[in-house]
Amino acid sequence: MRILIVEDDSEAANYMAKAFREAGHVADHVGDGLEGYARAREEDYDVLIIDRMLPKLDGLSLIGGLRAQKVETPVLILSALGQVDDRVKGLRAGGDDYLAKPYAFAELLARVEVLARRKQNGTGEETVYRVGGLELDRLAHKVTREGKEVQLQPREFRLLEYLMRHAGQVVTRTMLLENVWDYHFDPQTNVIDVHISRLRSKIDKGFEPPLLQTIRGAGYMVRDGAR
Repeated sequence: MRILIVEDDSEAANYMAKAFREAGHVADHVGDGLEGYARAREEDYDVLIIDRMLPKLDGLSLIGGLRAQKVETPVLILSALGQVDDRVKGLRAGGDDYLAKPYAFAELLARVEVLARRKQNGTGEETVYRVGGLELDRLAHKVTREGKEVQLQPREFRLLEYLMRHAGQVVTRTMLLENVWDYHFDPQTNVIDVHISRLRSKIDKGFEPPLLQTIRGAGYMVRDGAR
């Protein structure tokens, strides 16, 4: 892959670029939005990694400008702004994926590889996830089951979004702590159990079959027909 990193924090960018090169990819770095805009227009990249808060031209304006010029290179937004509203704004501006800082490089690499494959296959990032009769619309920030709207709190929405993004796969507690709560703390805490219980009561109670499954000793999974 050929990757362009648009990041004003040179230490963070150098770390990323070095890690991508060690994984066998080509990574270029620019430190401001205007230079990023020019490079993204003039050169052929597989994926753009763009920080939101950039000098000269902010990340969302950069992405919007590229989309206005019909530059369809997949964009992963990497930002310390990780609230739901921030993520929605980033996706609506034309981003294909959004990863909050701090992050695990293994996940960043996996997401970039997915975006590159979608570019090769001519498909964009999904904005609606569906599992059985459950549907989550990332842009509208709306969840329905069998056509009935399900009201979720922001953290519950992020939890369900992550589980549905990985539908059919076991999601571990560590993955949830790192990617839904955005920081590390005691993996023995019951905060995940509490949120999973609340989420299950909202998306599964009164519906068949149940979709949110606990995989004993491993984690959790959303899948059609879970028992």
